[in-house]
Amino acid sequence: MCHDCDRTVARRTVLSAVGAAGVAATAGCLGGSGTDGGGDAPEAIALTGGEQCDACGMVIDQHPGPAGQLFYADHSPEGHDNPARFGSAWETLSYALDREDDGWNRAGGYLTDYSSVDYDLFDDGGKTFISAHLDPDAFAPMDDLVYVVGTEVNGSMGRDFVPFSDDGDAEAFADAHDGTVYERDEISRDLIARR
Repeated sequence: MCHDCDRTVARRTVLSAVGAAGVAATAGCLGGSGTDGGGDAPEAIALTGGEQCDACGMVIDQHPGPAGQLFYADHSPEGHDNPARFGSAWETLSYALDREDDGWNRAGGYLTDYSSVDYDLFDDGGKTFISAHLDPDAFAPMDDLVYVVGTEVNGSMGRDFVPFSDDGDAEAFADAHDGTVYERDEISRDLIARR
């Protein structure tokens, strides 16, 4: 359990589910399923071995925090085959919105699921960071996750959205770090900009 952020802590197990905090949905939200074109989504891949973020160019496995990957049915990111790869949750969500505006059909999308990993929180330079988990089994479909937003917990690109598949885990993290839990369909451009 995280009592404070002065030391490294392991993910706490929550025995009872707590409903996610609700907020009003806003216009321009990401919605729909992870497979816009129907059919089975491709499986998540490892984001190790020097993979670069398609939003900022950083080497993903050299930085902490949530990571993401997006697969598209008829398109691929510039310079390589699917998936598009990201070193933060907010970059993943922002890219997904931009490609949606471009008419791309998402075949699958994944983000680090902090309910499925033993994560650490650690201090560096007076800021609190959350560990990265980049193996395929650390990812879950982004539409099945809830997101803790507004904490002082950092990933590779500063304050980030922290995804969880278990509502109770998300509520516990939000309570411990003064965040708010958002459902997937409540993630908007405005919320991404305010992160």
